[in-house]
Amino acid sequence: MSVEHQPSATVEPVRESLVPPRRWALWEQRPRVIAYCLTSELVALLATIAWWRAHPPRAIDVAVLGALAGLGLLQAELGRRVERVRRRVAGAAHINMTSVWTVAGVLLLPPALVGVLTALLYAHLAVRSWYRLQRVPAFRTVNNACVIVLTCYAAGLALTALGTPGIHSAVTAGWAGAGAVAVALTVYFVVNAALVLPARQTIGRTLVDLAGGWTDNALEFATLCLGVLNALALATLPGLALLVLPPLLILHRAVLVRQLEAAVNRDSKTGVFSLAGWHDLAERVLARAERTCSSFGLLMIDLDHFKKINDTAGHLAGDQVLTATANTITNAVRDHNDAVGRFGGEEFVVLLPDVSAADIDAVAERIRHAVNTLVVEVDLPTPDGNGPTTLINELSVSIGTAMYPTAGTGIRRLLDAADRALYSAKNTGRNRVVHSTTAP
Repeated sequence: MSVEHQPSATVEPVRESLVPPRRWALWEQRPRVIAYCLTSELVALLATIAWWRAHPPRAIDVAVLGALAGLGLLQAELGRRVERVRRRVAGAAHINMTSVWTVAGVLLLPPALVGVLTALLYAHLAVRSWYRLQRVPAFRTVNNACVIVLTCYAAGLALTALGTPGIHSAVTAGWAGAGAVAVALTVYFVVNAALVLPARQTIGRTLVDLAGGWTDNALEFATLCLGVLNALALATLPGLALLVLPPLLILHRAVLVRQLEAAVNRDSKTGVFSLAGWHDLAERVLARAERTCSSFGLLMIDLDHFKKINDTAGHLAGDQVLTATANTITNAVRDHNDAVGRFGGEEFVVLLPDVSAADIDAVAERIRHAVNTLVVEVDLPTPDGNGPTTLINELSVSIGTAMYPTAGTGIRRLLDAADRALYSAKNTGRNRVVHSTTAP
């Protein structure tokens, strides 16, 4: 699976761009990630050398390599603008189209040449598609390529172990060959996912964070299938391999549309739901509650004295505090059911499906306590780029709650009720929870 690791768009977007990194700063911040990347690169290099010595490439193999590389570079050029936009809006996992060619390489080439093919494809992507994109530092591009190389080697070993070392053997083996190819694709998918996780600085808590959403995995499944068809075409009627390009380019653009739709529903600064995305989800929860006669709750959360942080530490520091607060709130609620959104400025809203009045009180207090104990490390900018580090603590939030249907029977009424409770909390001393139990 051509899944790559990259810095999360929601964990530390300001900190990495605020001050240029000092020498060795990358190692100081992420020693585990760097050590893992160096190890995987060394293993990929040694494995490639060993495979080259064990299976020296033939002239026909070099010709197939040239065909796959040429098609891969052509597809990358034709989809270059789409890839750049997709990379900009990608989250912690980014899936590109290279598996169409690397899977075909596993089925057609000796292992060492699959490594060469992967290196060519990723070098072209880095130079032509990902240049000047802050989320794609050089060391990550190199390690992403090495992860794909190791993934291809694992899939190739699976094929060899099943007695079908290539597409030609699979075709002559009939259904047994088809099963072997299916096993190899499964190995490709699983090994790539396993190798990517340790290289992430922040590993998500949910299955979507770890393995991507349905759209991500559907894209990967489609590219794996196209890779097999690509190999089959090159092995039988090479000219038909060109027919892979049109559907691949259309698929690439369709996924971009889906990513842009998803990006609209997320707040770019904090990574939680935007108000529009949160409101759409809340309407669906309301409709379900009306059908099933169930209840749900809302929290309105306001960060106390936030203006003081902007005035004393600067707006960039304020952005970091907002992001840290959003992450803290997200970590204090349930992974799958609850939804955190940014209401505007320093205000957040939380949707809590299927909760009771006692549950909503416990969640609100848990969030309030978590923010109370939060400490945010902020880099203050200076002209030379080596500003001091300041710790911002003593943060607090005021929270207003509202329950459906006692506080209202529509999302707007519930938000009004929670907002009135929030202002009651702020007017009575802040850093507290106030409940709204009746409709305004």
